[in-house]
Amino acid sequence: MKHHSLIFLTGFSGSGKSTIGPLLANSLGYGFIDLDQEIESKAGKSITKIFAEEGEQTFRNLELETLRQLTGKKELVVSLGGGVLENNDCYRLIRENGTLVYLKSSPRSLARRLCNKTDRPLLKGEHGTRLSREEIELKISTILEKREPRYATADLSVQTDIKRIGSTVEELTRTIIRFVRQAEQARLKQQSDNNREKQ
Repeated sequence: MKHHSLIFLTGFSGSGKSTIGPLLANSLGYGFIDLDQEIESKAGKSITKIFAEEGEQTFRNLELETLRQLTGKKELVVSLGGGVLENNDCYRLIRENGTLVYLKSSPRSLARRLCNKTDRPLLKGEHGTRLSREEIELKISTILEKREPRYATADLSVQTDIKRIGSTVEELTRTIIRFVRQAEQARLKQQSDNNREKQ
């Protein structure tokens, strides 16, 4: 059953999921889970190591299994890894069980935020060479284009590259409370209509 208070935050790496997620959860009075950290804790190793030692398929299986365990929960904010929505099974679970919120940022803002992080495979070229900011921006644009159709299906979307974190969290909190309330009212009305039809 879909719980609208189970909030999934999606967006490109660097869009603010890990920063905004805990603040948003605190503001809503919800719990918070970072899906990647949850996977690392289960596996007992970093995602980089899972990829290197066991391959992408093992990581994707862990991702799906971890996500499955969260789908019955309510009043929880879950920060998703950048590529989760590309996994069809994960995408279906998310859409069927909670509210999807897209944190949107421009390739330029994302490249600026990410270019000082040395641990991201995204920031490296074919042979592990470091990319320039322009090359990173181009790479981000290409990946975003591929992911955009799924991002576009989010229930709510907020721009994170123009506002301060605080005002983004305030705006999201108000929007989510309103959305969850309306969705719950619609669900109760539907339930009431169904009961009347059965009588």
